[in-house]
Amino acid sequence: MEKSQERKRKFREALRDKKRIVVKIGSSSLQHPETGDLDYTKLDVLVRELCDMRNRGKDVALVTSGAIAVGKKAVHMADMEHPGGSPIALKQACAAIGQARLMMTYQKIFAEYNQVAAQILMTKNTIVDNLNRYNAHNTFSELFRLGVIPVVNENDTVATYEIEFGDNDSLSAIVAALVGADLLILLSDIDGLYTDDPRKNKDAEFIDVVEELSDELMEMGKSSTGSGVGTGGMNTKLVAAKIAASSNIDMVIANSRDIKVLHRILDGQDIGTLFVGKREVYFDLPEFVENMHK
Repeated sequence: MEKSQERKRKFREALRDKKRIVVKIGSSSLQHPETGDLDYTKLDVLVRELCDMRNRGKDVALVTSGAIAVGKKAVHMADMEHPGGSPIALKQACAAIGQARLMMTYQKIFAEYNQVAAQILMTKNTIVDNLNRYNAHNTFSELFRLGVIPVVNENDTVATYEIEFGDNDSLSAIVAALVGADLLILLSDIDGLYTDDPRKNKDAEFIDVVEELSDELMEMGKSSTGSGVGTGGMNTKLVAAKIAASSNIDMVIANSRDIKVLHRILDGQDIGTLFVGKREVYFDLPEFVENMHK
């Protein structure tokens, strides 16, 4: 038992030395539950934490949700239904409106901390096509070299079922693999991985460290989520963990209730569930992305 705890302690302490970090935050973490409007307090704390990572000498990228929800609020829509209109076109129109507004908000807050941010919008074709993937990798690399924080989202304005990632949990893991990150942090509305859904089963046990993503563990992923805003439940987070671990990237799922957990995770504290990256696993990222949803 002591050896097991010591092993877990070493995994946590290793997080202090991570050099390139991707942080993902979900829609429900960015909005007030009462109104659906942006939570500027949380956004400010998030940006401050990311800028502090940069000040530590880390490369940082943010994968953010929320564009469609922000767009809906801007045109005063309660849902995605509109008489006589196409639901897909309406969703993409809201994404176009919301993406600009969301990025403008990020840019303003980043500027307050003297940090430059850049916007990158992706679809599956960005990864599957060899030239697109090469160019995307080079763009990220140059942004990191310049000390810029890339802010990434799926390009919902043009993405259809065939070329969409479908959720930002998977997207963030794909971005982490693309840029050669060594740590991925998923901020969500849950504390981490449990043996069962803690909202329904009070006896569900918390899992602090996962060294092996077994088939049994993957089966524990459920497509339910505690929010009507986000698109990813535990299932998508375990898929993200599989991508990350197979790409030799450690991943942490933590609760966004307190976004200041970001620097505590980097300090090696026992927060959330840590999935340990594998050191000798062959993983074909383009092939995996191409076969998503099949």
